[in-house]
Parts: sequence; C-alpha cells; structure tokens
Amino acid sequence: MKKIEHIDLSARVYDQIKKMILTGALVPGQKILQEKLAQDIGVSRTPLLKALQQLESELLVESIPRRGMFVKQIGLKEIIDAFDCREALEGIAARLTVNNISDTQLKEMKKLFEPFRTVEPGGRDFSDKAYRKADQRFHEMMIEISGNQVLRRLEMLGNILFICYNRGLVRPPKETLKEHFAIIEAIEKRDGDLTEKEIRNHLRKSRDAVLSLSRASETDS
Repeated sequence: MKKIEHIDLSARVYDQIKKMILTGALVPGQKILQEKLAQDIGVSRTPLLKALQQLESELLVESIPRRGMFVKQIGLKEIIDAFDCREALEGIAARLTVNNISDTQLKEMKKLFEPFRTVEPGGRDFSDKAYRKADQRFHEMMIEISGNQVLRRLEMLGNILFICYNRGLVRPPKETLKEHFAIIEAIEKRDGDLTEKEIRNHLRKSRDAVLSLSRASETDS
C-alpha cells in the first residue's frame, strides 16, 4: 500500500509542476529550488525528484552539472525539430482519424472554429486567446481520435509546441483559419490522402514561419 501511495504522490507532483511550467508559473531558465518547491507543494524530496526526472525526459526541465535543475529554455532547433516530427506524426494521425471519427466528434471539431467564421481576424471582436485555445484543441483531437496509443504518449512534442504557442500565434488566423476548415472538410469527405496533405501543409507553413521569424530577428539584432 505504501508503494502505491508513493507512486500516486509522484504522479500528482509531476502533474502540478508540469502545470506550473506550461502556465508560466515557472518560467524558462528559472532555477528550481528543490527544497523550497517541495515545501511549497507539501511533499518530501523523494517524490519531487522522481517527478523532476520524468519532466527532464519530456524536455521541460534540465539538469546542469554543478549548477542544479532549471526550467528548460526551448531553443529554435528543438521547435523546428518538433514541427518536423509533428508533421509526420499528425499526417499518420490524420489518416487514422478519417477512419475512426464519429459524426459527434466531427461536429465537435467543426464547432471549434465556427465562432471565428464570421469574425474578422485581427478585429476588435476577434480573440487571439480563444483562437489559440481552439487551435490547440483541434490538434489534440486529431491525436486522440486517431486511436494510436503511441502517438498519444509522445508528450515531449506536445510540450514543446505548447510552449511555442504560449508565446503567441505562430501565424495569423487569416492564414490558418482557412487551413483548419480545409482539413475538416477533407475529414468530412473521408479522404485520407487529402486530409494528410492538408495537415502536413498546415504544419509545414507554421514551421517555416517560425524559422523565418527567427532569421528576421537575428538580422535585426
């Protein structure tokens, strides 16, 4: 019983610290003061250390020799690599989704972007935050509906892109909104080839946009 309780405690600590990182309560580059964090959460060092080890494997924290544990700063190379992997994996997920999606799930997917159909992107009534949330949920649904358990366990890719999206929209909604609708329409047609093509194109454009913005920033500096 004690072993089970310890495992459950480590999982809860993991969930709590991960949420702190993804919501910005712990910021990239911040040193993790383990004793203080353990006190704040109300646990001993043992479950905290186990949770941090798992978060390190998911690229959310990093251990720097002789300096300690830090919230990982995600670099451009890792973001680009994540987009490259995501393109291939969501291409697979798209094909599986076409075969697995129910009418109810398709309706839910459509509803994600319906509030933005008649609102001018960038206008006063357009919420970037709400759109970003819909965007993230759309990609999550694609992985979930695929039914592929291996894809669903690739946490590190989702973590990296979540952090990337939290910095702001990668591309403006006036570009991506029509792409989302094109993907959904391909799913509705039950066309696996077209769905994979549309989602790969969508992710590749976002990857290229991140790269272009980075290069422009380097030129300006």
